[in-house]
Amino acid sequence: MKKLLSLTFFLLVLQAVQAQYGGVYISPRFGYSMGYRPHRNPYNAWRDSTFKPSLNISIGYGFPNLDKYQFAQTYQYYNQSYTAIGPVMGSVDYRFSRATAIGLLITSGSSKADYYDYNSSGNQPSFTGTLNSTAIMLDLVNYMPVNNPKVTPYLRTALGVNVWNEHYTDGSGNKMNFSSNPSDFAYQISLGSNFYIADHFGFFVEAGYGKYILNAGLSFKF
Repeated sequence: MKKLLSLTFFLLVLQAVQAQYGGVYISPRFGYSMGYRPHRNPYNAWRDSTFKPSLNISIGYGFPNLDKYQFAQTYQYYNQSYTAIGPVMGSVDYRFSRATAIGLLITSGSSKADYYDYNSSGNQPSFTGTLNSTAIMLDLVNYMPVNNPKVTPYLRTALGVNVWNEHYTDGSGNKMNFSSNPSDFAYQISLGSNFYIADHFGFFVEAGYGKYILNAGLSFKF
């Protein structure tokens, strides 16, 4: 136990000395010695690298479509058998500084749910609900310091409005006077990264919440 505590204390001191003096190194003649070894902070290297403003375009497909939580709820019927397309996502952002870009994020998707009567044992739905939505959001992207031009991690925050097309129809195709009044407020918060395989082309992957949880697609930089 004493040896473990001593080793832990030694590692803590070693870490503090390394932060203060730039490192602890092994001398081939005298063993361990302390000295200043200049090392470059990754943030400083990222900050001091050459920066050029760019127009960034992303086109992707999100999963799952979280619009299913906007369907109407009722005590007499329950909904299940969700199907969805999208959301398809596109963003255009102007990176005006090393750390920040601002632009527009648009998503579009369609979701469908079947409603069944609690008091019925049949397998056919009583009616079907469909939600089509287009979200238009102001997009703010904050980039994280990485000294690698091929990899650009970021935090995306987007706020805007939903434009809905909502309708419910029975088994005969007749429109029902039924509405869930889905939220007009649209948002997306994601943590992701661009991976450029060429100077102006690559792909991106991100995870978050809002209009989708996972999203991936193509990235373009001009």
